[in-house]
Amino acid sequence: MTAKKQAPPHPSGDERYKAIDRTMKRFKYQKDALLEVLNAAQETFGYLSEELLFYISQQLHVPFARVYGVATFYHMFTFEPLGEHNCIVCAGTACYVKGADYIARYLADAFDIEPGGTTPDGLFSLTMARCLGSCGLAPVVVLDGEVRGKETAEGITARVREVVAASREHLQEEAG
Repeated sequence: MTAKKQAPPHPSGDERYKAIDRTMKRFKYQKDALLEVLNAAQETFGYLSEELLFYISQQLHVPFARVYGVATFYHMFTFEPLGEHNCIVCAGTACYVKGADYIARYLADAFDIEPGGTTPDGLFSLTMARCLGSCGLAPVVVLDGEVRGKETAEGITARVREVVAASREHLQEEAG
């Protein structure tokens, strides 16, 4: 019986890069795969660091400016680690007209952070998106991947408080 040969560690020392490498290999390192590779990187790392963007740029032979431009265009990509729970408030025209700005400000005040920020305990991040493409449901908020249409500031704040409290309880149970 022979032992399975393990793949050598990634040159960076971070094994997560292997997931990015597999995605690039699957798309044969084509420049057109940039969006797929960025998406895989975001899913793997949780955010896109400058180092990661440079790596993708080098591996796909795409100018860094193009990689950065694509990453900054789409709201789903972030450049800082997000909290355990993430709330995205749509700032598109329909949502804005129906109170998205008020919702964002209400959440920011309730959790003492600015849009784009994360609470000091790392449990909650508040982000804004240019448009989520659900204008008929305005104002739209996405909490932990769940699209919530016709949302109110009070309703989403109550829901966020619930999920954050549950996370705190879970952390206390693990610690105690």
